Amino acid sequence: MSGHPGNPEPLSPRAKLAVTAGKAAAAVSRAAGRGSGSVIGGKVALRLDPDLLGRLAQHLDVVLVSATNGKTTTTRLIAEALRAAGPVVSNALGANMPAGITSALAGGSDAKYGVIEVDEKYLAGVARDTTPKVIALLNLSRDQLDRAAETRMLAEKWREGLNGTKAVVVANADDPLIVWAASSSPNVVWVAAGQEWKDDAWSCPACGGVMQRPGDDWFCGECGFRRPAPSWALSGDHVLDPHGSAWPIRLQLPGRANKANAATSAAVAAVFGVPPQVALERMYQVQAVAGRYDVVSFQGRDLRLLLAKNPAGWLETFSLIDQPPTPVILSVNARGADGTDTSWLWDVDYGRLAGHPIMVIGDRKLDLAVRLEVAGVDFRVCETLDEAVAMAPPGQIELIANYTAFQDVRRRVGN
Repeated sequence: MSGHPGNPEPLSPRAKLAVTAGKAAAAVSRAAGRGSGSVIGGKVALRLDPDLLGRLAQHLDVVLVSATNGKTTTTRLIAEALRAAGPVVSNALGANMPAGITSALAGGSDAKYGVIEVDEKYLAGVARDTTPKVIALLNLSRDQLDRAAETRMLAEKWREGLNGTKAVVVANADDPLIVWAASSSPNVVWVAAGQEWKDDAWSCPACGGVMQRPGDDWFCGECGFRRPAPSWALSGDHVLDPHGSAWPIRLQLPGRANKANAATSAAVAAVFGVPPQVALERMYQVQAVAGRYDVVSFQGRDLRLLLAKNPAGWLETFSLIDQPPTPVILSVNARGADGTDTSWLWDVDYGRLAGHPIMVIGDRKLDLAVRLEVAGVDFRVCETLDEAVAMAPPGQIELIANYTAFQDVRRRVGN
């Protein structure tokens, strides 16, 4: 690995200029009220120095985290765990394409570790630029159908991009697409993190045959591709390490999916010598992640903000919400950052919301209304968040939104 972790080589004049210009562009964007400015700042910096991302990463021990669901939360948990061993720089707000990553690293000259969330499409390129020590791969499922292509193609791209990588790949043994993608890497640590959503993994990624799924196991009856033996595992409320020791998971974040994220994060931290007990204790500090899981007060009501971007994410989120008759607001947009194709709504089992009073908002509220009608679930269509909150029966409100709808809600409630 070039450079020396914790002992950065000085940046060239060109790289320094790029960093300064990027920070200035970000400041202008923030002043204009256009968000954090991290993306425009990174774009300006990379225009001036196309190799800047690699230069900024050269003194860091880098962890890359990629998946369809759980990237932002797992990145945050790993960053928290590694702070036990030294300063960390991370793109904690989820700007996960090269410009946003460059912008985040530009603020981390004193850091020892870089913990970076990477959009699935950019993983191979960012890995090439940053020479990571660890790559964490959590899951792959359908998402942004108009942009990200089919999951099998993405797994194949990862497999080619990670072929022969020097990084330790920490990968979910329960997701056949992840196993296929990671199997080209010489050094893989397998984690039994579970897989709730299985609808994207019924055919074998190696040969196209039908997958057999007895219990938690899986294998292809035609070519023999099968689930590897994990060395780490999520077991109820504990993480089992490679020695068979069980370490309790205590999180302020809800749900089984976050326990799985914590198990993967503990396996990543162990590569850097942070013991599971220390890593897991530090993860307890995380209360919310970029607004997700926050409970906010709005118009005299408590709203819990939950993000669900695709069928797998909605399935996990339904398992988190309080029982009926807790009111639920659903908000779906289909802007560029969400993917403009809403056909995925038909893959979500909205029947699981039966018994909840449901209010529907967002740009694509009518698409969602048709889906709920077919599911036989009662709902009211509302024009605004304010109207939906006013219509909700008493009690804390669960608000589930996809990506840009979630950002709209955060702006409205001042979060």
